Amino acid sequence: MAKVTRDDVARLAGTSTAVVSYVINNGPRPVAPATRERVLAAIKELGYRPDRVAQAMASRRTDLIGLIVPDARQPFFAEMAHAVEQAAAERGKMVLVGNSDYLDEREVHYLRAFLGMRVSGLILISQGPSEHAAIEIDAWDARVVLMHRRPDAIDDVAVVTDDIGGAQLATRHLLEHGHPYVACLGGTEHTPAVGDPVTDHVEGWRRAMREAGKSTEGRLFHAPYNRYDAYKVALDLLAGPDRPPAVVCATDDQAIGVLRAARELRIDVPGELAVAGFDDVKEAALTDPPLTTVASDRQAMARSAVDLVLDDGLRFAGTRRERLKQFPSALVIRRSCGCGGDQGTSSS
Repeated sequence: MAKVTRDDVARLAGTSTAVVSYVINNGPRPVAPATRERVLAAIKELGYRPDRVAQAMASRRTDLIGLIVPDARQPFFAEMAHAVEQAAAERGKMVLVGNSDYLDEREVHYLRAFLGMRVSGLILISQGPSEHAAIEIDAWDARVVLMHRRPDAIDDVAVVTDDIGGAQLATRHLLEHGHPYVACLGGTEHTPAVGDPVTDHVEGWRRAMREAGKSTEGRLFHAPYNRYDAYKVALDLLAGPDRPPAVVCATDDQAIGVLRAARELRIDVPGELAVAGFDDVKEAALTDPPLTTVASDRQAMARSAVDLVLDDGLRFAGTRRERLKQFPSALVIRRSCGCGGDQGTSSS
């Protein structure tokens, strides 16, 4: 059977191939409703399927957006990727996802692969300083929007959360319960000193402790971001002689690991240990007890990132500081902090 072409659709619909193209691509020019209906009926009758590869070669753009995340197995990144996919669908785009696994070479690999596919744009949740990624972006003259974190090496627009303010909210709330101090479960010793959300979470904890006249010396503990390794760190911390009365964690995954360690050690939460996290992943509401945490508007951030990566005028407007799109954080109060039940939110 001969392949059905756009010319065939145009002949059956009694219109031009340009009009068929406008209908298929929903623009760039409007098409009268009656004409649109004829074209759609012809497409259905003939079983026409657009050749997306040929379209991409002609336009040098596909209907794809590349998304690079450090680890889609982590609930926060999985939920962020889902939000980006929904936002892209609203703009008629699909999303390709690559996991950098927190490795510089993997991040560069996916940059090259996605840009070589002529994606319409690329959203990068960077895994580190990203100097090599910056070189690739410049070499390809790529349409890139940063999300979640903004490494100094890359100057493109970034969509982020108020990480410092959110951590301050959580720490202040734990201190308001009357604890003599709040410990912090931060990132690893290799977490970048600047430009990383976890570093900002630690800074927010420090600021809240200073405001309350509390010392932070000896009260910051290092742990990987995932629940499994954080659980191992928490076992040692909570079994020791200087068990903290309260702990704020840089991620919800870490906090879930702390809750598991406390349960194994028969430490009552929140009676003997108050816990707060950061990210408000879906699972935070289902932990035992439900986890007090810091939330951001992931859907709004995802829509902003997709709009920015597709619209050059938005991406390059203003100074570097002005190209930082920061969304507020909100404290979601549940029982792990010592409150009697879910009590809503307060914003940074």
